[in-house]
Amino acid sequence: MALKTEGLKWDLMQAKVKAARDVGIEPPDIKQDSYLEREAHHTSRAIIKALREANFTITQLKAPVVVEELVTPSQPVNVKLDTLLGEYQPVLKLLRKIGGPIPGIDKLIKRLEKEIEKAITPLLEGGAELAGFDLTKQEGGLQSTGYVYIGNDPDSQGGFNVDDEDGQRDFTTVRLLDEDARKIL
Repeated sequence: MALKTEGLKWDLMQAKVKAARDVGIEPPDIKQDSYLEREAHHTSRAIIKALREANFTITQLKAPVVVEELVTPSQPVNVKLDTLLGEYQPVLKLLRKIGGPIPGIDKLIKRLEKEIEKAITPLLEGGAELAGFDLTKQEGGLQSTGYVYIGNDPDSQGGFNVDDEDGQRDFTTVRLLDEDARKIL
């Protein structure tokens, strides 16, 4: 089997060769199954194992959010008095018109108006109910935008674009923090 001349194992062997040259000693043999090749093999496996066990921390993230479903409870609605009196207004006007010449009818109509107002006043504050929303993305009834971030707030989705690899690289950072690195040494 030929020795692979790239990757972590190769880089470890090259570092040993360079270090030997730097201090003026004969570079070690790097052929397949040499001591240096075997050491680099086992060292690279140990590094990979340590990295797999490490906890990495997202230190920067900017990404759009897709809302799939939105369900809200029903909401109380305030209603204006004129709205509730609406259906009675024409009747009261007609009674005034008809009863104009009859003495005392105007007082009676005003009293009737007050009684109607008194009956509907409790409905003014939260007297009606707006049904809750039950929207889903699949049904096409929900379009929503937003974003999540770790690090500096981009202020809007216009501040980043993660649709391609360059954007993903620019707006997402994962690091092995010093404290976590010390745990795996």
